Amino acid sequence: MSRDPVWHQLVSGTAVAVDGHGVLLTGPSGSGKSDLALRLIDQGAILIADDVSELYASAAGLLVRYPLAGPAELRGRMEVRGLGIMPVRVAGAPAPLRLVAELVPPAAIERMPEPVMANYGGFSVALTKITPFEASAVAKLRLAVAAAASHIMAPL
Repeated sequence: MSRDPVWHQLVSGTAVAVDGHGVLLTGPSGSGKSDLALRLIDQGAILIADDVSELYASAAGLLVRYPLAGPAELRGRMEVRGLGIMPVRVAGAPAPLRLVAELVPPAAIERMPEPVMANYGGFSVALTKITPFEASAVAKLRLAVAAAASHIMAPL
């Protein structure tokens, strides 16, 4: 499939860079995207975009960034429920999108799920479901990022 080099898409979701790898957290309003992102940032991740992220095709693959049309005053800030709009560590450059994490309630989690991929603009990206408020959510997400970056989640 040929990929349009100017392809881009705005997506509802918070994006962070974990060890240089882009992670897109998706889910309905109130599902815990910003909360999980804040816990990841507290453990060394870097914010790319809160609430709306921009995916785009490049020679390097599928990248995620703060939307080009986004308000400059919101770059490097995120909504922290109970505190308001707060500054956090922010990525200076786009990151290659390695993982999409769909935030779901515990009942939606399979014990041993088959690998699944999301597709954006002809690019396949590892997709996982995670319950964001579990104590192990950050650790699970870091393991999923490492697996996706190493391509060990792909079907055998």
